[in-house]
This record gives sequence, structure tokens and C-alpha cells, in this order.
Amino acid sequence: MIHLEDINKTYHNGAPLHVLKGINLDIERGEFVSIMGASGSGKSTLLNILGILDNYDTGNYYLNDVLIKNLSETRSAEYRNRMIGFIFQSFNLISFKNAVENVALPLFYQNVSRKKRNILAMEYLDKLGLKDWAHHMPNELSGGQKQRVAIARALISNPQIILADEPTGALDSKTSVEVMQLLKEVNDTGMTLIVVTHESGVANQTNKIIHIKDGIIESIENNVVHKDSLFGNGLMK
Repeated sequence: MIHLEDINKTYHNGAPLHVLKGINLDIERGEFVSIMGASGSGKSTLLNILGILDNYDTGNYYLNDVLIKNLSETRSAEYRNRMIGFIFQSFNLISFKNAVENVALPLFYQNVSRKKRNILAMEYLDKLGLKDWAHHMPNELSGGQKQRVAIARALISNPQIILADEPTGALDSKTSVEVMQLLKEVNDTGMTLIVVTHESGVANQTNKIIHIKDGIIESIENNVVHKDSLFGNGLMK
């Protein structure tokens, strides 16, 4: 599904900074993968390239056998809206929109009617246990609730891939466990998940751990994860 060949990326803010140095990587459909590394290792740059938020300098990135390189902003946005859902450490919720409006936002960009997108947003909030909070503003929600809203927003357009950048970074340990369990249940439906993290406890919940250091993939570790559910019959039934 994702195929990277010799990806290089250099930033030119003053002295050149070679951030990614010949990345080769394959991620299959339905995998749950974590990318681990210290601050400055290149993991977030790699995630931005996978999410078509940033270009690379040399090499090739194939997504579903399509070469992703130097796309126009319009074409990039089309691919992102159709194929990729994003979850961020800081949630990135719009402060003046309530939970249901935040979740519905990706469908606005797909020209779905207001009525239909709000119905779907309510369904996803209900699946994530937030139906009673649908009309609350972000500043009225806890960190865990905000991240659940962000997960619902990432899922509503039924993407093929979820990219999560430090999704538990702003959460306490108990809420982090719950959020990772939600992501595992999403993965159980066949969706591909890629999580950037510096926390080994988060990485150990994924099936493959990619260790990146100084812009180079240091190792790839296959991991056996038990699929016990905190949510009984599962999330996405």
C-alpha cells in the first residue's frame, strides 16, 4: 500500500539540515505500525511526507501504486481528503465549533450536505461514547474527550490510512491506554494505522515498530499484540 524508495529530505533554513537519508519502507494494507525516535530523528518529517503534507527531494513514494511527487496543492488535498485521516497530539480542534461540527468538517470539504454530515458525525460520536457531548465546545471537553473527537473526525470520511502524530502525548496514562485501545479496534476493521511516538508503551501496542535515528531507519521490529478489547464487542460494529 505504501512503498518508499530512497527518500531524502533536506531543509534549507540557514545551514542545510539533511533530515531523511535514504528511507526505504513498505507498509501493507491493514498494518498497525509505529515510528519511534528521539526528537529531531526525522519521524515527524516522514509522517508529513506519508500524509502528503510535505514534499521530498529525491526518491519515490508510491501510495496504492500511484507516484506521489510534486503534486499540485489541489491534487494533494484531493488525495488527503479521500485517503488519509489525521490525528494530532494537540487535537487541532476548531475552538469556535462544537464537537459534532468538528467531526463533520472533513465531509464539508467533500461537498456532503450539512444534514448528512451532521447525521454521520453524530453516529461516530456515539460510537466513541461522546453522544452526550456532541454540542459541547472544545474548551468544555477533557483531553481524552478531545482526542476521541479528533479520532471521530479522522474516521468520518472512511479513509484508507490513519496517521497519528503523538496521539497520546497530551494525555494521562489511563486515557492513553483507552485511546490506544480505540486505535487498535479501528485497526481491527482493516484500516491501516501509522503512529509516530517516542513512548515505548505506545509503540508496543502496534504490530510493527520502525526505529528511526538521525534520518535513517535503524531497525524494524515485528511485535505480537494481544487483541483483548476494553470495549466488549468492539468499536466499529
